[in-house]
Amino acid sequence: MSVLTRDEAQTRAQLLDVQHYSVDLDLTTGDQTFESTSLIRFTARTAGDTFVELKPETLHSALLDDEPLDVTTLDGNRLPLRLSEGEHVLRISTTMRYSRTGEGMHRFADPSDGESYVYTQLFMEDVQRVFAAFDQPDLKAVFEMAVTAPDGWTVLANGITEQQPDGRWRSAATPPLSTYFVCVAAGPWHSVRTEHAGLPFGIHCRRSLAAHLDADADEILAVTKACYDRFHEKFDEPYPFDSYDQAFVPEFNAGAMENPGLVTFRDEFVFRSAVTVTERQTRAMVIAHEMAHMWFGDLVTLRWWDDIWLNESFAEYMGYQTVNEACSDLFPDTWVDFGVTRKAWGYEADQRPSTHPVAPDPEAVPDTASALLNFDGISYAKGASALRQLVTWLGEKDFLAGINIHFKRHKFGNATLADFIDNLAAATDRDVHAWAEQWLRTTGVDTLTPALTGEGLRWNLTIDREGSRPHRVAVGLYDRDPSGELVLRERRELDVPQTEPAELTGPRPALAVVNDQDLTYAKLRLDEVSQESALRGISRIPDALTRAVIWNAMRDMVRDGELLPADYLDVALAHLTEETELALVQGVLGFARHQIADRYVTEEARPAALSTIRQIARALLRRTEDGEAPGLRLTAVRALIDSATTPDQITSWLDEGTVHGGPELDPELRWRILARLAVLGATDEPTIAAELERDPSATGQEGAARCRAALPTAEAKAAAWSALFDTDDLSNYLFTATAQGFWQPEQAELVREYVPRFYPAAIALGARRGAAMAEAAGRYAFPSYAIDQESLALGEHHLTDEMIPALHRKLVDQLDDLHRALNTRES
Repeated sequence: MSVLTRDEAQTRAQLLDVQHYSVDLDLTTGDQTFESTSLIRFTARTAGDTFVELKPETLHSALLDDEPLDVTTLDGNRLPLRLSEGEHVLRISTTMRYSRTGEGMHRFADPSDGESYVYTQLFMEDVQRVFAAFDQPDLKAVFEMAVTAPDGWTVLANGITEQQPDGRWRSAATPPLSTYFVCVAAGPWHSVRTEHAGLPFGIHCRRSLAAHLDADADEILAVTKACYDRFHEKFDEPYPFDSYDQAFVPEFNAGAMENPGLVTFRDEFVFRSAVTVTERQTRAMVIAHEMAHMWFGDLVTLRWWDDIWLNESFAEYMGYQTVNEACSDLFPDTWVDFGVTRKAWGYEADQRPSTHPVAPDPEAVPDTASALLNFDGISYAKGASALRQLVTWLGEKDFLAGINIHFKRHKFGNATLADFIDNLAAATDRDVHAWAEQWLRTTGVDTLTPALTGEGLRWNLTIDREGSRPHRVAVGLYDRDPSGELVLRERRELDVPQTEPAELTGPRPALAVVNDQDLTYAKLRLDEVSQESALRGISRIPDALTRAVIWNAMRDMVRDGELLPADYLDVALAHLTEETELALVQGVLGFARHQIADRYVTEEARPAALSTIRQIARALLRRTEDGEAPGLRLTAVRALIDSATTPDQITSWLDEGTVHGGPELDPELRWRILARLAVLGATDEPTIAAELERDPSATGQEGAARCRAALPTAEAKAAAWSALFDTDDLSNYLFTATAQGFWQPEQAELVREYVPRFYPAAIALGARRGAAMAEAAGRYAFPSYAIDQESLALGEHHLTDEMIPALHRKLVDQLDDLHRALNTRES
């Protein structure tokens, strides 16, 4: 299939003005294919040649102004068009194939009850899998959808849908949309509907999840309404669509997608097992993130994919900030979780060979295949961090004034980085153009380190910078009181680079924290005295966001070989057991378990690392025996399960159906225990089959696939490998679950023969099944635990092989992480 180049998109945008799509879908023709007809009204500004895109199973007919086109001229995904100047009508009828990879029109059969559901995910260029279109973001048009669906189904779309007397569903006409925002979701949905601000609101899920959605409906709708109201306080432009539906759909590849009027979410956000408040906060943030897109992304859309950061960075920043403001009664400080999870994602991505500017040059994104690679920690977390720094430097009032100018000037149109910066500049006297060049057009992470010189009661503070960006930071100065607490003396805002040292009065602080409150994007280091204070007393610092900054600094030091993994674990053992902020406990334990224990320590040191993690988890269990912190207790239970090296304790939990003192085991915990028992060789196929009979849901199917692939036998590994790479039968989620089970640190010798087989198998899979499955193979099926020079050399050798860009990018990242793990082991 041909990818669209930026030059081709510019040429076509100059030629065409697309006004209207009427799309007719028939979903009643079987479970493999559906019928699709597009009627496109457009104008050619001059005579010229162009093309329309589609990826049909069968192209039945194509009529241009009622004249038939030769369907045999379809070349890959392009049907050529020769146009005269003036108005045209193009009608194309096809049979299209349903997807099982989360792309195009994905079809899912629920194993719980046999019901089927379909939904579209048309991002980048997957609209062509559903209907013919001029598929680029700056050819916006009005869309009307007609859908024939099986009896008992409900059809959702971007506009309000109604079932007609003939049984077909029709949607209201939309405002002008980019093609990749069109959405249809059809099936026997369970729906909860309400009204807010004069608009219909709805939340929808599979029928088998109805009880779980109902249990959380009040919270989901309360968050939705609070964010909606808060955005209307911030933005002058009102919400631009006729309804607000949120559909929780199965086997969704992303967290969510900002389709106007019909946001789709992965239905793991309909929690069927116990979760922590941090996980509920993440769901709220994703709700706010997607709603922010209704303005930044949907109302005003990028012109070409080099500006994807404009969508994602803005929504990421607004998602966290708006939940922090509008839902503080439920979630006190979302920025702690951002700092310890999302920001770490950005730092890691920005230190790999594949790093790129937040806003890359247009020439660096020449086509849609290269654009797909930029959906990463840089476009999301680094970009959001840059915007947070911009708000700190600019002030929120001027920032929002510039945003509102942007919306007003470009509503229902397209805009570029230059437009965005010009509109910000119109609201302030500060030089935002220079700021953008320094922050958005550069790569890498600056490092900031405090230096204190002086004596007695007079000290000078200098912030040393490795890097080139300007920073507006808060520096927290802490003294140790007689009880050992680290007490804030003052928090001073400084500009980096400094024009002169900052003068301090009083004794030397016990701890100086650059970027206190985490307002900029930079790696932090501590001076010698401060580092000793932090390592000895991080749990004695009163502010959770300050603790997050220091934990992140220690994480970076481990990754950079400046702090031994064992020393990080010692600090965690000393202080995490006293931590009250759940996001920090989850983040630190996650890094300790999945990076340090699995990758950064040697095979000989791994049992001691796992033992330390179990000690932390047991201490947290003892702390939570009174039932006052169920999320902390659940986190501890998960860590104990995942770090078990003998089966006895977790087997007894599984047999009894409960952890002593609680919680009772829900499906998620039961599958987690069984997966760990499979790794340890302490379960078997009949036990897995019995658990699947107990929980035959989609999640149960994934749990069984993960457990079967984790069994430490040659037969189990051969069967899993064949399912992954020898057939294309697995859906995206079952592929991921199988891959997650296959590679285990405890089974390195058993699966060593598969390491060299991975590369040709993954390359062939990507060629057959496309970008989403290639990315899944690179992320989950990569031999992450084969940490030796031979594996690194093998992977680097295969980087020269021909493969699709999504897989190549993932392998570059994985091999860089492997190189870092090797360096950490040798440091």
